[in-house]
Amino acid sequence: MRNIFLLLAISISMVAKAQVTKVSLQASGLTCSMCSNAINKALKSLDFVDKVEADIKNYTFEILFKEASNVDFNKIRRKVEDAGFSVSGFVATIYFDNVHIRANQPVTIDNNALLFTESKDLSLNGVKQVKLLDKGFVSSKEYKKNAVGDVSNNAGLYHVRL
Repeated sequence: MRNIFLLLAISISMVAKAQVTKVSLQASGLTCSMCSNAINKALKSLDFVDKVEADIKNYTFEILFKEASNVDFNKIRRKVEDAGFSVSGFVATIYFDNVHIRANQPVTIDNNALLFTESKDLSLNGVKQVKLLDKGFVSSKEYKKNAVGDVSNNAGLYHVRL
C-alpha cells in the first residue's frame, strides 16, 4: 500500500504544467478605427478574455486572459473572422513549467494540442512565445512557406514554432 501512494505521489509531481498568458494577434483587412473597434468588442465577448489592447497603426491586438482559464485559439480566430476580418499573425505567450517536448508528439496546453515543428526534443521552462503556423492563423503566403499540411484545427491540433 505504501508503494502505491509513493508511486502516485511521484506521478503527480511529474505532470507538466503550462498556461497561456496572452496572445499577440495581427489582423488583416482593417481600414479604420471602427474596424479595430469591431474586433476589440468581439474578442472581449469571449469568457476567458480579461483585457484587449489594440494598436491601430500596426493592426495588432494584445489579448490577456483570466487566470486559470482555458484559452481556445479557434474561438479567438472565429471572433476575428465573424467581425469580418482575418488573422495574419498569432503568437501565444505561454508559461511553461517543466514541459518536455518530443519530436512528432503534441503537448496539450489549455485544451490545445501543440505540435512543435522543431525536430529535436526540448525541455521548456519559463515564459516562451510560440507562433501558430496553421491556416487561418498566418497569412496565406506564410502558410504556404511553412508547409505544415492541411490539418483541421477543429480538433485543436496546432503546428507551432518557438
